[in-house]
Amino acid sequence: MTRPLRWIGGLLAAVTAAALGGAAPAHAATISVPLRTLVANLPVSTEVRTGYSRDLFPHWIDADRDGCNTRYEVLIAEATTRPSVGSGCYLTGGRWYSYYDNVYWTQPSDLDIDHLVPLAEAWDSGARNWTTSRRQAFANDLGDVRSLVAVTDNVNQAKGDQDPAEWLPTNQRCRYVGEWAAVKTRWRLSVNSAEKNTLTSLANSCSNVTITVTHAY
Repeated sequence: MTRPLRWIGGLLAAVTAAALGGAAPAHAATISVPLRTLVANLPVSTEVRTGYSRDLFPHWIDADRDGCNTRYEVLIAEATTRPSVGSGCYLTGGRWYSYYDNVYWTQPSDLDIDHLVPLAEAWDSGARNWTTSRRQAFANDLGDVRSLVAVTDNVNQAKGDQDPAEWLPTNQRCRYVGEWAAVKTRWRLSVNSAEKNTLTSLANSCSNVTITVTHAY
């Protein structure tokens, strides 16, 4: 299922500017390669969890100051039936599809917004060396529809901070592998050897579709 485009250029510019403290982003490179090539190109490195705290990734900001933070922007964008947006970004009347488990929901409280590549996993894979502003940009990435996904809350909780060598959704695994590789590529994050082996094996069993990724900056 193809998710809709989330935002017009003004919102994307607001998110990027907020994440970078108002600075204009450098030109971002875009690549289009087959899935297996995208996975093969992921750099392998040892993961380091030392020093991690979720607080080091400021998230659910309201970048465009419209009263809806990142969580609600994703819910609005990914709704299969668009909700009404009330005071305080209170959502009613929407419907959502959780592709991890092939389930539909009508209550926002039944959904979590999953960082497809979890914050702790990002830290392990290179984000520990980033500035706080870059970690904030990652944690609120509205510039790529694969970065944040609305899914069933308990499924997201079961996933936790695990990578594909440790956890996979029960549904649409080829989509998940492609999106994982895309997000890691977008943010120039590494993979560990077990993760790389799992991604490679799964990609070899999936259609070798072309995936387009724009680096964050």
